Amino acid sequence: MSSVDFSWLIGGPQGSGIESGANIFSKVCAEMGYQIFGKREFYSNIKGEHSYFTVRVADKKIHSNVNDVTLMASFDAETIFRHFDEVVSGGGIIYDSDLGETTTDAVHTLDAPFKERLHKELESKNKPFTVSGVLEIAKENGVKLFPVSFKFLLESLSEETENPRLKGLVRMFNVIGVSLSLGLVKMPPDSLQKTIETIFSKKPEIAKINQQTANYSYNYASAKFESFNHTLPGIEKEPRTLLIQGFQGTALGKMACGCRLQPYYPITPASDESVYLESNEILEIIDERPGSTAVIQTEDEICAMGMTIGAALTGTRSATCTSGPGFALMTEMLGWAGMNEVPVVITNYQRSGPSTGLPTRHGQDDLLFSVYAGHGDFPKIVYASGDVEESFYDTGNCFNYADVFQVPVIHMMDKFHASSIITCKRFDPQKIVINRGKLLEKVDDGYRRFEFTDDGVSPRSRLGLDNGIFWNTGDESDEFGHITEDPILRVKMMDKRMSRLDLILKNIPVEEQVVSFGVKEYTIVSWGSTIGPVRDALDLLKKEGISIGLIQLKLLNPFPGDYVSSLFKDVKTIIDVEANYSGQLGKLFKQNTGRDIDYFILKYTGRAMTSTEVYDSLKKIVQNKANKREILMHGA
Repeated sequence: MSSVDFSWLIGGPQGSGIESGANIFSKVCAEMGYQIFGKREFYSNIKGEHSYFTVRVADKKIHSNVNDVTLMASFDAETIFRHFDEVVSGGGIIYDSDLGETTTDAVHTLDAPFKERLHKELESKNKPFTVSGVLEIAKENGVKLFPVSFKFLLESLSEETENPRLKGLVRMFNVIGVSLSLGLVKMPPDSLQKTIETIFSKKPEIAKINQQTANYSYNYASAKFESFNHTLPGIEKEPRTLLIQGFQGTALGKMACGCRLQPYYPITPASDESVYLESNEILEIIDERPGSTAVIQTEDEICAMGMTIGAALTGTRSATCTSGPGFALMTEMLGWAGMNEVPVVITNYQRSGPSTGLPTRHGQDDLLFSVYAGHGDFPKIVYASGDVEESFYDTGNCFNYADVFQVPVIHMMDKFHASSIITCKRFDPQKIVINRGKLLEKVDDGYRRFEFTDDGVSPRSRLGLDNGIFWNTGDESDEFGHITEDPILRVKMMDKRMSRLDLILKNIPVEEQVVSFGVKEYTIVSWGSTIGPVRDALDLLKKEGISIGLIQLKLLNPFPGDYVSSLFKDVKTIIDVEANYSGQLGKLFKQNTGRDIDYFILKYTGRAMTSTEVYDSLKKIVQNKANKREILMHGA
């Protein structure tokens, strides 16, 4: 039996329901036992600009998308114009046949640079500037075409069900596209019907209409379409698997580890996490774990950070969630938290910068900013998760780090994580152990909040605790918190705070600082969401007898320089893979190990990195055909 590795793409204007369609497709495939990796891409302009969702389906664990599309479903012209050349020979395109004569000029959301490139290609092959023109190219490249009038399907269904409302429900086009696709690949129809029933369980009338449309479209594809090379009949489902979207990993981690307040200001892509937390505020309490999480939308990020700190001073586990521009506003208060040894967690869902940059696009642009955020020297932890499954458990660790070391913790996530939908093992909340560090339950007379101790961490009172009165100020202070400019005290206080950096490196287990996937003559150093595409690329290379090592850095500040240096001592060629222009991890790596990066594989288009791109660049490096900087460009 051949292995399954199938990639499906659906596209359309924003607001046309393609995300709902992709959700149905993903859930059906996951229920039928397949591993899923899905990723949404969309323009920052939300008034009808192009949006698309790629879902990769496999019978093995996958961590990323690929360049090639096996099957595309499109009910708009722009998706066909932008993606027709991604469909592989032997693949297929299901499209609305009413679009055939649509010209490029008729699609006003096609930007001029793209249109110019497309026209050159069409001219070179003597094709008209129409949907039919690009489909002719696809057909000549070995792609099967499956035309169907989406409008005709709705009208026919409307007559069959005696429901005239259906004729004008173009919103149903996404369900038609999904159902035609599943019918073509012979996915069992029962799973489609059950999935729609589950999704619309609270809206039975909506569920009924969607089920009717899905059934009619599925049967049409089964009866009318020619046979297709690819099928997805289903496989045995692994027990205790979960289909989850990226931002839900950190949100569920916050619930499980006792975060009880999250103030935030809306910003893409971080808002989804707070909205999800807010929609699940009421929790059942088991095993005496803490209860529900209060989520508060503030007037700006400065206020969000202030409220997070204020809650932490009461002893409440608190966090805020933001993206680069919002984090920029938080940095002054971040310094205040550092000065006053306040444990807070900031989840930073990075996106492309600078300034507003590409607000709905991906990037790992904030690494150096996070490491050096805030003026002056103060200890902080910068910690990065490699995937959504990691992020659940890492969130619990981040809160423990904040409490135990009494420092701000910046948990690095990004748009790649936030917009991905994946299958993974079901999270186990029992693996999250809550450690509140030196948080006091009772205090004797003479309490000193910033007492000098052997390990540099002072016992921590909370607001309202008897005898636990303390003072906070943005100025330097003595052990009680009173302002001082005494030079001797200043040095002692600075030494006390900064000693946490060594304490952090000493006490966080090395396996939580760095993950080694093996060290070879050629070894990659990487961090965050790029780990997924790298792992899949390495699997492809391994099949060809090419073995490359991978070191994933999770603890990025304080940087575990000595340990990382020991891992790379015998490495001949060091390759840095990340999603920013300057190779920010490479800079930290050299600064802390003294080793130069030999090759950079970078992507800063704002589009997600694919394993195909990484594979191609790594192969060129091994063959000594690569540039010092390999820049990845895939994505519409």
